[in-house]
Amino acid sequence: MKQVVVTGMGLISPAGRGLDDAWNGALSGKTGAAVDDDLVAMGTPVTICCRVPSFDPDQELGRGAARRLDRFTHLAVIEAREALQHSGLVDGSDEEKITGADRDRVGVLLGSGIGGAETWASEYPNYIEKGPKRTSPMFIPKMLSNTGAGTVAMRSGARGPNMTVNTACAAGASAIHIGRDLIRSGAADVVIAGGVEAGITGLAVSAFAQMGALSKNPDPNTASRPFDVDRNGFVIGEGSAVVILESAEHAAARGATTYATVAGAGASADAHHATAPPEDGGGAILAIRRAVEESGIDPSDIGHLNAHGTSTPLNDAAEAKAVRAVFGDHTDRIAVTSTKGVTGHTLGAAGAIEAIFAIMAMREGLVPPTANLVNQDPAIAFDVVSGSPREVDLRAVLSTSMGFGGQNAALVFTPA
Repeated sequence: MKQVVVTGMGLISPAGRGLDDAWNGALSGKTGAAVDDDLVAMGTPVTICCRVPSFDPDQELGRGAARRLDRFTHLAVIEAREALQHSGLVDGSDEEKITGADRDRVGVLLGSGIGGAETWASEYPNYIEKGPKRTSPMFIPKMLSNTGAGTVAMRSGARGPNMTVNTACAAGASAIHIGRDLIRSGAADVVIAGGVEAGITGLAVSAFAQMGALSKNPDPNTASRPFDVDRNGFVIGEGSAVVILESAEHAAARGATTYATVAGAGASADAHHATAPPEDGGGAILAIRRAVEESGIDPSDIGHLNAHGTSTPLNDAAEAKAVRAVFGDHTDRIAVTSTKGVTGHTLGAAGAIEAIFAIMAMREGLVPPTANLVNQDPAIAFDVVSGSPREVDLRAVLSTSMGFGGQNAALVFTPA
């Protein structure tokens, strides 16, 4: 079976713009949440969110291209470009076109739970107010979830398998899992894989609030608090994270720097409820166990978990039970964090963002703290890192994701 390695990473999240900035933001433990003026103006039930640092789409992508694309595709393109540059697969003649691999064997696989949410939010009122003949001809291509992956392929020249995966909040992790399998099957040498989401609209925020999923805490500095006894919901965020996956042979042949091995991946369904996990974490148990078993490592080698940790009581408790069911007493020796205290819940991008944070923790020997954790819920039987980063010598790390519909994903990374 082919070994698959990570040779490039790109990341924009509420923790920061660019890999280094975002990683330092995660280490700071400072939340990216703020009261949002647009949400205030719309009168949404919740007005706190976690946005990415501001950027100019016209400057980043060119004015014409930016106007034809939704915000989620802007984020996908920007971070695919960063990841490709980080990998060395592009050269100075063009910052996006792949030159270091056979483009026919480079795939793109991105996860997104919502897709072009901003396009939906802007075009529907236009349709109601001005009538069907004033509907934008760009509405369909802008809002389609697969436009992100398709646009990345067009700009990079990647002509291999091109797919979009929607497993809700597990989508970013699922994309990395499936991208790895494309390489292992021989269908591609390289895959641009990750997750992207830009779903902070009045409609989406109002709907999540009506579900009771969002934190009702009016203080943005303490609203996102995974595992804390006073948590009462997540803070919606946005972002994009992309990794470059390659077969180890392909990476070695071109002299690429390798940052991690995708040692194991697992997926499962809860088959339980549309939004709530089973109390015993049964589905998550299957995904985690499959990832660890496939990796071939001893479960005791896992030293760090970047948990899904949404800051919702049901999710946090079910995840804690799932991890203990798999690792038993070793659970007490796993340094756990939820970086959603900093980033908020970035939905379909979350699994990819947290996979990168897990890789960085392994490489740097530092586990980021869980922001705003003051009083850990006694029901959360984890060793949760809080306050400041913790130095840990890591041989293997685990990242977990759980999505609406009962979707579960788990990724195990080891040093390359």
